[in-house]
Amino acid sequence: MGQMWGIHTDKAEYDFVGDGYIAVGWSQLGDLRAIGDDKEAMKAAVAAAYPDAKPGAIPVWAGVLLRFAFEMQPGDVVVHPHKADATISIGTVEGDYWWQADAPDNRHRRAVSWQRTGIPRATLSKSARYELGAAVTLFKVKRHAGELRALLEGVPSPGEVGPALAIGAEEAATTAEDEPSAERIETYTRDFIVETLLKDVDGIRFEHFVSDLLRAMGYRTTVTQASGDGGFDIVAHRDPLGLEPPIIKVQCKRTVASMGAPDVQKLTGTLAPGGQELGLFVTLGGYSKDAVHLGRTRQDLRLVTGSELVDLVFAHYEDLPSEWKRLLPMRRVYVVDREPEAR
Repeated sequence: MGQMWGIHTDKAEYDFVGDGYIAVGWSQLGDLRAIGDDKEAMKAAVAAAYPDAKPGAIPVWAGVLLRFAFEMQPGDVVVHPHKADATISIGTVEGDYWWQADAPDNRHRRAVSWQRTGIPRATLSKSARYELGAAVTLFKVKRHAGELRALLEGVPSPGEVGPALAIGAEEAATTAEDEPSAERIETYTRDFIVETLLKDVDGIRFEHFVSDLLRAMGYRTTVTQASGDGGFDIVAHRDPLGLEPPIIKVQCKRTVASMGAPDVQKLTGTLAPGGQELGLFVTLGGYSKDAVHLGRTRQDLRLVTGSELVDLVFAHYEDLPSEWKRLLPMRRVYVVDREPEAR
């Protein structure tokens, strides 16, 4: 049984899952096979290619590149957390390292066959989510490989699998994987918000949460009856009487499952033509490709993912009613924002 790796990318233009590969940056180094599987040679090459890099970053970057080009093997499992929609995808490395010289960036690549995609992060145990938030681009998954292999085989996550095991700091790169950082703390907070709304709030309360969030944003809202709502749960508007267009009809889904086009069409079917009414679909998860296409082609429709909902909570938290602040207790803090590597 091969290794299990986690890999991040912060470049939205690269679709690892859709394109069938994984990649890392540091393209100024050229083909890594010309440097070879030698730690000191890789560190020297990185230092020469990036003279402005902080000394502590050099061994971290070199370690990532050595792992990607030489330690990773065909048959190894790859886990790719996708921050934009709070999902993960799991696949298998299909080939050796190659250098894509004509690519604009991320020229160090490996082919991957993705077997499971779009798995909501909320279905993982808390400690597994924390491990996948490692601070480096490429890292070994050590503590929750069994849980993730089970997901690859289609077995649901067992939930919390017990306390995380401490790992000794073998080198700078390993230390960086477990080091607290601003990004990891933000990821933990995002998971906390989604998990709390999913597990501690029922469907009707979730509608009221979305309604109160819209009120914090400056809208006037009314939650419809719990049954027979005709395809929408909330009516929102800007004017005091709700007479001036546009009127916004809001559908709320308290789920991390992917919403399809038929789900969204139930909302669009309630909208009056001519732009007098707009549709807003809010979910804790994401949307299928067909649903996303529908959202892009209709000017009267806006789809809000779970990640975007959390963004709105961050932006308007101070104006939420105290009920929701008690449910989601948060405060502003200063944290270490050291960037151990450039991705």
